[in-house]
Order: sequence, then structure tokens, then C-alpha cells
Amino acid sequence: MWNRLALRQIAQRTISTASRRQFENKVPEKQKLFQEDNGIPVHLKGGVADALLYRATMILTVGGTAYAIYQLAMASFPKKQD
Repeated sequence: MWNRLALRQIAQRTISTASRRQFENKVPEKQKLFQEDNGIPVHLKGGVADALLYRATMILTVGGTAYAIYQLAMASFPKKQD
């Protein structure tokens, strides 16, 4: 069984190891990309992933709107009962 001392040592080791890792600062590169005046809207400057997300959002929005209008129309004209 684990005792408290062993758990504390593992926790300290994990925290100290994580703080020593150095990550490359990519903020200046991203700022340059998004501030570039190339005629592309800012919501599409992220590349292919942004374009796919944008298109999926538009498809879902248009489809959902059409479905809502269809359901409203169906609710407006109830079926006749024989």
C-alpha cells in the first residue's frame, strides 16, 4: 500500500518535473499570422481546420433553421381528422 510519504514524493516530483519543461513561445508567430493583411477573414486564418469548422457551423445553422421552419409549418397546419 502507498503511504503518505510516497504519495507526497510522487506529487512533488511531478510538479517539479513539469515546471522544468520549457515550451517554445509561439505567440509572436500567431500574432504575425493573424495580423497579416491578406484579405482572409480572421476566423479563417487558422487554416484548413478553421475552414472546416466554419463550414460545418454554417451547414448546421442553415439546416437547423430550415428544420425549425418546416416544423413550424407542420404545426401551423394540423392534419384533418376523419
